[in-house]
Amino acid sequence: MKTLTVKLAAPLQSYGNQANYERRTTGRYPSKSAVIGMIAAALGYHRDDPRIVELNSLQFAVRVDQTTSVLSDFHIVEYDTKKHKRKLTYRDYMQDAVYIVAVGSDDCKMIDRIEYALHHPYFQLYLGRRSNPPAGPLVTKIFTDSNPVEVLQKLDWQAADWFKQKYTLRGRQDVMLELVADANLLPEHKDYTVHDRVRSFAVTDRCYGYRLAATTQVKLPIAKKKINTEHDIMGILESEGD
Repeated sequence: MKTLTVKLAAPLQSYGNQANYERRTTGRYPSKSAVIGMIAAALGYHRDDPRIVELNSLQFAVRVDQTTSVLSDFHIVEYDTKKHKRKLTYRDYMQDAVYIVAVGSDDCKMIDRIEYALHHPYFQLYLGRRSNPPAGPLVTKIFTDSNPVEVLQKLDWQAADWFKQKYTLRGRQDVMLELVADANLLPEHKDYTVHDRVRSFAVTDRCYGYRLAATTQVKLPIAKKKINTEHDIMGILESEGD
């Protein structure tokens, strides 16, 4: 199996787990359907393209590398312009989160095609909502002969340096990260049902089915980053004098 990892990082991300008119919450990590939607957009699939459903066959896992707090934003919506009726609605976002998503397939050409498309997307890519673009070009990497869980169990911790410092200043040598994957990739763990299998992204017929998922923890070492603390102010003055 060939596996592609994608680092998802942005000031704001949102992956809906509930949606009603008044409040739209976010999951703690990217859903498989959200990642499939991003891949479909990169490949140039329109919302009603039947090829989108085929992407459900991708093996999926996600690792939470940088946990954050939830930001709640509110909007005042005028839903009856004649009577000037307004309503307060809420949107939730994950702030400064970092996730490593891994998708795998025995179809190696498909994985190569997905990676190329993510770097040359047909449609604009966003992380859950259109208002949440990625923080720069996506960072991807391909691994051969490994499934998504095996890759994420070994891949270095990808959190930001300022976030890692919270652990290093406490003398921590390792970190425990949450890993969520398709249930068949974690056969020894208890599975549960999630409403996250894409049936249709069509605007008039958006529909999802159920799939099985499982959760585990990954223990990774914290790589020590050498910081240069030398500060020769007189050397700077001497160079300016020359």
